[in-house]
Amino acid sequence: MGLLRKINRVLLVLLVLMVFLLLHSTLLRASTRPKHSDHWKSVGSAARGPAVKVSEPDNVVPVIICASEERMGATMATINSIKSNTRASVLFYIVTLRDAVKLTRQYIERTKLKGIKYRILEFNPMVLRGKVKPDSSRPDLLHPLNFVRFYLPLLDISHKRVIYLDDDVIVQGDIKDLFNVKLKPGHAAAFATDCDLPSTHEMVRSIGMQTTYMGFLDYRKEEIRNLGIHPRDCSFNPGVFVADMSEWKKQKITKQLEKWMEENFRQNIYSSAMAGGVATPPMLIVFHDKFTTLDPLWHVRHLGWSPDARYSESFLQGAHLLHWNGPFKPWNYPAVHLDLWEKWFVPDPSRKFSLVRPESDG
Repeated sequence: MGLLRKINRVLLVLLVLMVFLLLHSTLLRASTRPKHSDHWKSVGSAARGPAVKVSEPDNVVPVIICASEERMGATMATINSIKSNTRASVLFYIVTLRDAVKLTRQYIERTKLKGIKYRILEFNPMVLRGKVKPDSSRPDLLHPLNFVRFYLPLLDISHKRVIYLDDDVIVQGDIKDLFNVKLKPGHAAAFATDCDLPSTHEMVRSIGMQTTYMGFLDYRKEEIRNLGIHPRDCSFNPGVFVADMSEWKKQKITKQLEKWMEENFRQNIYSSAMAGGVATPPMLIVFHDKFTTLDPLWHVRHLGWSPDARYSESFLQGAHLLHWNGPFKPWNYPAVHLDLWEKWFVPDPSRKFSLVRPESDG
């Protein structure tokens, strides 16, 4: 009997150890499993005040904009143009990479922008692993921050609606008017289409800019043809949009976008050599015939596609938002309509970002 009791004790101890090891293994997996939210880190707060809470009142206009180290001055010009043309309470969510967090904060705190309400969010580019291929034709279009727009629900915010803006825009209208646009039922976003403004058609044709899906997707691939999207359907530019976050989450927009990123990674169904790089095609596919159309004056674009083709000054004065999409940026030279961008430029206190102008050559 004594021997049997000893054996039972040993078996009981072994059973307890096995249960403990099993629980430890389960907890370890749960704590180390990668999550989308792990790729975001809130590292900023509102200037001159306590940390901005995640939940904001309904009268706040949340604007999401990215700030890369090499284009920091562009982001600050956009922010300056927004704050200078509205009385609304704007909260800027500035998304950047770890190396640029300090520079972003210093640029704001040491300039005329120090009074804005803002939060800095750090983006971890590891979320893009297995989704984006290197491509040397337009490396700027492969910058990790170009894909932040895909992951809006994963930002540390809880707004019902947000505005997303590229860093190469200037806002001349009241940003609250854009924020208040009425989205159609079931639509997760509002964009301006590439065929919506007759005043731009002549200029667009002169520079050979694509305005249809044919310019962004490779219709030689079966996966694209099976979508049933006509190649001559009007495209849109995803550099300016208003998003309904409830619909975005409900429709699992981020998952859909990731699916097409991964598909392109495997089969190269579009490339950055095409008109909009690799960040535009997934948006075009996922939102085809499923978005509200913005007033075209809220996205006058293509200003950066040629150093020579210009809009009329009177037309641009009436535009609410100007977008220098394309390779000829207004902080570089050559570029067009430099005065409309430069009036909002805020000099970099660190002097890392500077304008390129003819008199500075040599």
